[in-house]
Order: sequence, then structure tokens, then C-alpha cells
Amino acid sequence: MIFETIANTGHEEVVYCHNKDAGLKAIIAIHNTVLGPALGGLRMWPYKTEQEAVNDVLRLSRGMTFKNAVAGLNLGGGKAVIIGDPSKDKSEALFRAFGRFVNSLNGRYITAEDVGIDVNDMEYVFRETEYVTGVHQVHGGSGDPSPFTAYGTLQGLMAALNFKHGNEDVGKYSFAVQGCGHVGSEFIKLLREQGAKVFVTDINKDAVQRCVDELGCEAVGLDEIYDVDADVYSPCALGGTVNAQTIDRIKAKIICGAANNQLATDEIGDELQRRGVLYAPDYAVNAGGVMNVSLEIDGYNRERAMRMMRTIYYNLGRIFEISKTQNVPTYKAADRLAEERINAIGKIKLPHMGNGSTRFQGRMRGQ
Repeated sequence: MIFETIANTGHEEVVYCHNKDAGLKAIIAIHNTVLGPALGGLRMWPYKTEQEAVNDVLRLSRGMTFKNAVAGLNLGGGKAVIIGDPSKDKSEALFRAFGRFVNSLNGRYITAEDVGIDVNDMEYVFRETEYVTGVHQVHGGSGDPSPFTAYGTLQGLMAALNFKHGNEDVGKYSFAVQGCGHVGSEFIKLLREQGAKVFVTDINKDAVQRCVDELGCEAVGLDEIYDVDADVYSPCALGGTVNAQTIDRIKAKIICGAANNQLATDEIGDELQRRGVLYAPDYAVNAGGVMNVSLEIDGYNRERAMRMMRTIYYNLGRIFEISKTQNVPTYKAADRLAEERINAIGKIKLPHMGNGSTRFQGRMRGQ
């Protein structure tokens, strides 16, 4: 059924990667390369079934196509997942084996950090392939993309506040933030720096406690986050948390966070529109990380990366205006913006076939 599945989702290629000795079970999904090589992170997660892993990587890679298109990058969309527990299954051999599979694609797919992966893991991948971003600064890379994803999320939030309330005064509002991981904690820090009231939750109790002790947040239970009387609900963990079971409980009039695939279904997005809840489309909001690592291809520059983050504010503004003028939910408006660019460029370009021409200037490959 895999060919039928990828035909329905529009994917170009799905690669199953296995190395018994290294304990590697991974899937690389390349969704669309019209705009350029597929760039998207590597996620490590203890999926309960292989089908669950397939579903996740197909959904995430498609999201990367739209994210990169809306962000204005000359990059297509892809994603990779490793089936395993990041707390106990990591090893040098595992990541080097994965790196070899990435290298075999000859530049059609470029990887980076995602959930369960950090810059140290990327070091091992980098030993086997040039086609990796988010490598440490000592190699000429950009390092951990989390602070940039968080800063970009703040830009998206400010655009949402301005559209909904006519101001960008983050400190005036309260936030229910779900997820205190790499990106979530950085986003929370930015909110608190502006004086915002922040409620937090996470499966990692230590991470929650750090936000309470160091940032002055208020902790709530995992399930209680949906009932918090906050102005903004910010999903910054895994996706699908805005669903049929939670939509009636969420009191916020703005949904804006860093998580991928926040809406469980398109129908949920339609219902948010009917209820007057402003949803900031996730892949437009959380593009800061991919914007940042994409600069490694032509030679990384932090100042240029920070300037790029501001485009997220303007992209969200365009999406909100399309939604308003065309009377469509914001998720559809974002898709239309992405599809318009892909279709326009697609008339003058063919899919990227991995000819090894991708540049990584300023890179130093030490062992």
C-alpha cells in the first residue's frame, strides 16, 4: 500500500534504512524537490509501530515542503525518523550508519536536528556525509537551531497579536505553553523577558520545574493546560493537540506555537475559523530553525539569520490577510501561499535529482 499512500500525499521518494549491527531502523521521506534539495530534520522517537513511524514521517515531510516554500527558501521538503528511544538507544554507530544512508541520496535530502536529536548527534552524522545542517560552530555550522525556532515563533506571535488586537505588546497577555523542551524553554524565556504571564506543562517534570524556578512560570498538569484561562495557547511539543477532545476546552483566542502539525484535522481548522479563534499556521510560525540552518549551505552568518527571522512576521501578515479577504481558514491561506510559489517555480524547474552540486561554504570537516 506504500505506493498508493505516497501517491495520495504527493511524495517523490521514501527510503527505508536498516543496519542490524548499529540497531538502525530509519525512514527518510522526500516529499517535493521542485524548489531545491529536500531539507528537514531527523526525529528519534520510540514509535509503537512501524506504521506509526511511516505516518509521522510522511506528514512531517509534507509540512517541510510548505514550510520551506512559505519561508521563501530555495529548498524542498523532507524529513527522517529513527525508531528508538533517544534516552537509551543512541550510539555513534547508529548515527554514522544513518549518515551513510543520507549520503547515498547524493544531496536530494539534507538532514538536521529535530525532536530527540541534538548537535552532538549531528557530529556523528556529519562524519559520514556533507548533507547535514545544524552542525557545531567549530565546523562552520550554526549549532542548535532551537533558539532561532523560538525567536521566529515570537515573530509569528507578534504578527498574530497585531492582527487580532492591534498591538504587539507580548507582556500584556497570558500564555499556556505546552512543552518545555529545547524550543519550548527558549520561547518561554522570550515571553518572560517581556513580562508575560506563562503557564507551562511537559512530560518532563524536571524541565517544568526549571521553568518555574528560573523563569517564574506557573506549572499545571499535562491535561490541565487545555483548561487554563490564557489569551494564547502555545503548543510547543508534539502535534495534534488541537483536536475534537480539546477544542471546547481551549479558551485562548489565539493559537500560536512551535509544534508541528498542531491541528489534528483540517476540520478543526475550519471550526477555529468559525469560532473566531486566530490560528497561526504552525509551519509558517516555526520556520526560524530551518531558515537558520539553511544558511549553512552558502556559508553561515548569524546576523543574516536574525534578519531572516523577521520575515516570519511579514509572512504571517500575508497569510492572515489572505484568510480575511478570501474568507478561508488560516491553514488554507498558508497552503495557498506555499502552493502558489511551488507552482510558479515548478514551471521553470524540474525536481532536484541530487547531483552533488549543493554548496557548503566555510565548512571544516574535522574528525
